[in-house]
Amino acid sequence: MHYDIQAAVNAALREDVEDFTGRIPTGDHSALACFSRYAEAKARLLCKAEGIIAGVELAEIICRQVDPALSIQKKMNDGDAMHPGDVAFTLQGDAKSILRAERVILNYMQRMSAIATLTRRYVDAVAGTGARILDTRKTTPGFRYFEKWAVRIGGGFNHRMGLYDMIMLKDNHIDFCGGIEKAILAVEQYQLRMGLQLPVEVETRNLHEVEQVLRTGKVTRIMFDNFDPHTMKQAVAMVAGRFETEASGGINLHNVRSYAETGVDFISVGALTHSAGSLDMSLKAF
Repeated sequence: MHYDIQAAVNAALREDVEDFTGRIPTGDHSALACFSRYAEAKARLLCKAEGIIAGVELAEIICRQVDPALSIQKKMNDGDAMHPGDVAFTLQGDAKSILRAERVILNYMQRMSAIATLTRRYVDAVAGTGARILDTRKTTPGFRYFEKWAVRIGGGFNHRMGLYDMIMLKDNHIDFCGGIEKAILAVEQYQLRMGLQLPVEVETRNLHEVEQVLRTGKVTRIMFDNFDPHTMKQAVAMVAGRFETEASGGINLHNVRSYAETGVDFISVGALTHSAGSLDMSLKAF
């Protein structure tokens, strides 16, 4: 996927300094009032929570976009453990530029660090089982690329980025199409017509549906949706390595290990992005 990070950052920066109604002159009037000319300043990014830091590389991109003359000195890298009082990086340059970059950097990094931290907790919880933790499309509109970037920083893996890079037959697709076999065969014909070779995943709701997928074949991965661990272990045994397997639905930090121990290949967790919150950080002059 090609993603224009600069365009996204520019939109975030413009959101802070442009009145889109056109009624007010654009600019950071607080900073302009205090510093009419160049004013040398220094600031540091302070961590105020325990977790995994994410967004340092992005902060460099933001600084270059705000002002190429801004100097950033990294003290930490994406994926490092952070503790209250740690300094992630320092900035030096025009005070107006630092102030313009401040909130955009914090908005990205606080959110990304929370996602990376939660992801790492899930990854640690299944360590040694062979199961891989996946994100989902339950992301903040317009922020998906950065949230999925944070999942990777935390040690997880990205599921499909959108609707274009995998064919995923969920319950509504199957029901609207008239059943699992019809849906799978329709996908096969579609890919032939379009000259596509996309991976195909099918959601199943019970062992009977798993049997239907196994009889039909022609898929890449079978998802077990809202199975309990005992039933999932049966489903994994039925598949017997013929297709990739994925657990989804009702999985949390308390039970993720029991799902991983069923032998399933992937565990998708929507909470990585929709429930991570933010980690506290601040950018302070020094």
